[in-house]
Amino acid sequence: MSDPFVVVGGDAAGLSAASKCRREDPERAVLVFEKGRWVSYAHCGTPYFVKGEVDSLTDLLSLSPADIEDRGIDLRREHEVVAVDTDAQTVTVRGPDSKFTQSYGDLLVATGGSAVSAPIEGFHLDGAFTMHGLDHAAAVRAFLADPGEFSVGDLGGATDVDRDMAARYGAMEPPETVAVVGGGYVGVEMAEAFSAHDLDVHVFQRPNRLLSPFGEAVGERVADHLREQGVTLHLGEEVAALRGEGQVETVVCGSGTKLAVDAALVGIGIQPNTALIEETPVELGDSGAIATDEFGRTTVENVYAAGDVAEMRHVVTDDPTWDPLGLPANRAGRAIGSTVAGTPEPVGGVAGTAVVKAFELECGRAGILDYERARTAGFDPVSETITAGSRSGYYPGGSETTVTLTADRSSGRLLGGSIVGADRAAIRIDTIATALGSKMTVAELERQDLAYAPPFSPVWDPILVAAKVLGGRL
Repeated sequence: MSDPFVVVGGDAAGLSAASKCRREDPERAVLVFEKGRWVSYAHCGTPYFVKGEVDSLTDLLSLSPADIEDRGIDLRREHEVVAVDTDAQTVTVRGPDSKFTQSYGDLLVATGGSAVSAPIEGFHLDGAFTMHGLDHAAAVRAFLADPGEFSVGDLGGATDVDRDMAARYGAMEPPETVAVVGGGYVGVEMAEAFSAHDLDVHVFQRPNRLLSPFGEAVGERVADHLREQGVTLHLGEEVAALRGEGQVETVVCGSGTKLAVDAALVGIGIQPNTALIEETPVELGDSGAIATDEFGRTTVENVYAAGDVAEMRHVVTDDPTWDPLGLPANRAGRAIGSTVAGTPEPVGGVAGTAVVKAFELECGRAGILDYERARTAGFDPVSETITAGSRSGYYPGGSETTVTLTADRSSGRLLGGSIVGADRAAIRIDTIATALGSKMTVAELERQDLAYAPPFSPVWDPILVAAKVLGGRL
């Protein structure tokens, strides 16, 4: 057909859009170009594959290439889109055998994000990794294996893995000491994964607390817990370089601190992959990601963007924001697929809702906790932090659960919250996220009829206790 829906990127947003468009408009041609071989996989599961809780790389796949093609989608792996001509409505594609031009009626840019390693010097050394992609996860797990017993097939028989890289690391002596650079989601999860392999784990974090977006209470409790688990923390230390002769041997900090290590995992953030649209009229937002409207449309007609490469609206501020997380990517892609097929559907807003596991602790956050950000958005923030039991005191299995809520002083509107505890704490953040999406005040949150039974919650759920205390202050 002359007006195919062309998707650049074969993961969460891209394949959600392609699948939805095919269901809604089965007569329309849908082409997905993916520059790599892996498609539709769970980024968030990679630390648990390294740890060994997930056996196979293929367990992390949501859809196989065969599943995708069964949906009527023309999937082209190892096809990189290298240019976009928005006037001619064409893309230039470099495949394994040739370079060609493909026309589009509608185009979705779902190129995702990539891990940041700059400005750390020496990242090219063997033993230096990020955790962004299945090949990276495979290489790390291979490196941790006994070289006398390892084979690439141990990774789960995945045919798409970078076998050369995995085999090379599998032949090396496994590390004994590892530096984790960055104390965010990836850093905390990978500290747990490495500890499961009995490594001496050191976490370097430039700020003075872990999980900075989760707030002070969460960061302090997680730090104490990681120390209890044998992880050494270097807070307030910025890693400047990795040194070694071919392989990582030393971590060097800006302060002059040095540590001998055998490997380094860098998890200092990701950045949106916007290079594809640099020579087009498609505009970026203030965050550096692609600016989009409520339907995922860019500033150029018939061009959409979704996932880790695109901005979305924040439910608290109503301003564009960049929150590269899985659910918004899937949801936005699905909505764009419906819109392209003829039924406009908003991509929805985001609250920055996130959860992370730190050994036995569960952490969650949603909304705005940072006072400077809240004030920039026009709010006068005030917060309270409480600690309450996760179950009725007489029922076994409970744990102290710490909740922080932040609200606007004048209106009482809830702005954000965080939570940490060892007994089903993370899932409770969904109550806060729902309240934020509904623009509730603290008083309205306090009046919510949350479920109670001794095995699950005290009569006053910790979220309600926090709302009651903050409401009293307001």
